[in-house]
Amino acid sequence: MTNKIFFLMVIAGVPLSVIGSLMHWSQTLMFIIYCLTIVSLAAYMGRATESLAVIAGPRIGGLLNATFGNAVELIISIFALKEGLIGIVLASLTGSVLGNLLLVAGLSFFIGGIKYKRQHFNVHDARHNSGLLMFAVIVAFVIPEVFSMEMTETKSFNLSVGISIILIILYLAALFFKLVTHRGVYQRGEESTEEHEEPEWSKGKSIGILALATVAVAYVSESLVHTFETVGETFGWSELFIGIIIVAIVGNAAEHASAVIMAFKDKMDVAVEIAVGSTLQIALFVAPLLVLISIFFPVNMSLIFTLPELIAMGSAVLLTVVIANDGETNWFEGMTLLAAYVIMGIGFYML
Repeated sequence: MTNKIFFLMVIAGVPLSVIGSLMHWSQTLMFIIYCLTIVSLAAYMGRATESLAVIAGPRIGGLLNATFGNAVELIISIFALKEGLIGIVLASLTGSVLGNLLLVAGLSFFIGGIKYKRQHFNVHDARHNSGLLMFAVIVAFVIPEVFSMEMTETKSFNLSVGISIILIILYLAALFFKLVTHRGVYQRGEESTEEHEEPEWSKGKSIGILALATVAVAYVSESLVHTFETVGETFGWSELFIGIIIVAIVGNAAEHASAVIMAFKDKMDVAVEIAVGSTLQIALFVAPLLVLISIFFPVNMSLIFTLPELIAMGSAVLLTVVIANDGETNWFEGMTLLAAYVIMGIGFYML
């Protein structure tokens, strides 16, 4: 039933997005159409990566899901950078970190915990990811903020470029560690049983749908960015709220749904890999990549977040590390993460 709804949304949403932009329909109406279209396209990307996850295994599958889920947000952010909307881009990065660690992980733990009393995932992966999370968010994002207080804008950007290069190198090294040198070293024995599940789509069909959906998302995302200013004025939303809540949720819709579905099926290794792996990819790869891409645009983007953004991200990381470090979870821990997300969402709305 859900798949039929998303199919109808894609069939109707893509043509309406094209027609509406050509005929200059109401910006508010088009904002809604663009968001719903991106969410439905993201659902297809999620199903395709789920199929690839069954074929490739939970670890690589989770990485693929996180990558293509973040591809949507990366595309939106590039077009926002092009328009000089630096505040929205930085806010959307913050929203992705909060959304993945608190909303996605929280919903996964909560929904899965309702069906199962206790759910387990690879504790070694959890501890490895905890160190990277602490580094990526608390060190790599806080340091530029502290040092930039004594720097000119040009020096702050140069510092951000240097940090971005280091972060990308570290992210590639982390992939090499998990997928090559230490692949299977910390794997749990029961993961092998997941290999017998049949994928929904074949490898070729999954890749083809991913490619087509990504192209469609790129087109709709460019149009979506042009509606931000009007929608913000209409609803009284700040750039911060649009980036942290709206763009982050729309941009990460694919992985949000996939992680919850995996948790409901008691595949917590994949669910946690999507939620935490996506956060690491945002902090160690997407954010620094956007800094480097901004070199080619009139307005450069430094890794300088506002104080509320930094405190919110740091709190989310610490809470997630404390909850996930034991390798098991339940519905109450999921509710705790969700409560933290709602509290932060209210705070950013009030700003």
